Amino acid sequence: MQLRTPDGGMPRVLVVALLLGAPAASLAAEDVCDVEAPRVVAVGDIHGSYDNFVKVLQMAGIADEDAHWTGGTTHLVQTGDFTDRGKDTRKVMDLLKRLQKEAKDAGGRAHILLGNHEVMNILGDLRYVDTEEYESFRTMDSMRRIQRFYASALSRASDRARAAGEEFDEDAFRKKLEKEAPLGFVERMRAFSADGEYGSWLRDLNVVARVNGIVFLHGGLTPEVAALGCEGINKTVHRELTSDFDKTRAQPGATLAAGGGGPLWYRGLAVEDEVAYAPALEQVLADMDARAIVVAHTVTKTGKIQSRFDGRVVMIDVGMAPAYNDSIAALEVAGDGTVSALYPDSRAVISMPPAGQAPAGVPAVAAQP
Repeated sequence: MQLRTPDGGMPRVLVVALLLGAPAASLAAEDVCDVEAPRVVAVGDIHGSYDNFVKVLQMAGIADEDAHWTGGTTHLVQTGDFTDRGKDTRKVMDLLKRLQKEAKDAGGRAHILLGNHEVMNILGDLRYVDTEEYESFRTMDSMRRIQRFYASALSRASDRARAAGEEFDEDAFRKKLEKEAPLGFVERMRAFSADGEYGSWLRDLNVVARVNGIVFLHGGLTPEVAALGCEGINKTVHRELTSDFDKTRAQPGATLAAGGGGPLWYRGLAVEDEVAYAPALEQVLADMDARAIVVAHTVTKTGKIQSRFDGRVVMIDVGMAPAYNDSIAALEVAGDGTVSALYPDSRAVISMPPAGQAPAGVPAVAAQP
């Protein structure tokens, strides 16, 4: 992962380093590696699409018209990437945080998992933050704060250029800052910092959950990563985003949290040939002690939930955000074990083999109504 601006210019991390300190290790979220639930509802990438997310919750019968929890003992699993690309990221995060409490109070749970975009924000890669989102963090003091930030950033950049014997174009640098850091930028970065309103919460989220023998995560698992097990993966990423934060920010590609082969970025389960990859998948399932894996991250072409490897892999990123498919869908695991794709006007049963059955290489099948 390159922590650079879209035009390949100044690394954003040099800008946000003024606001992001190395966090102290905190306590990880409650264990999610051996959970049994009477009903499970899983939702893929949200990307700041608050309205569509609320529609999904209501469609699944776990939220009322005011987006308050009505799911009782149901367990909601949201597989990450609720930030970026959409303007309502803050509203989505506030809702997710509230649902965690309301679901637990009702005897259910809301398992909110990290996606690669949450980690990008933690590391200071803001390329995909919707410009309108900054407005939601703007306060009466934003102008004063951003001017102080500009002055500090200009001073540091000038000192670095002077030390390196390079010319420094102050006007060009300031224009770049003003474009990348509008009003609300400072407040948002503080909110995402280690002890900020959202930053502290994000750093305590898990990466993998295993509920009713099904593994849920954002990207996917290679055999090498699966060998760590559910608990090992969660503990490793948590450490990389807390006590080892400086190391992670210096070499993100070498970590589980931000590396291309890590659980938040890997797309193999969504794109690999099913026959050729079947032995590797069987090893992954064995190491994770799972009967199936549910992933997001890779948007399905049909805007429908898609089953692969004879039901052993289920893709639930249907492109909820308007920037993609503007699709509404959720995955349900009912009390009797029936697995279904839920849509606004229909549902489609997905065949999910029991644990112990070797994955079969069959063509991908979209769960159509």
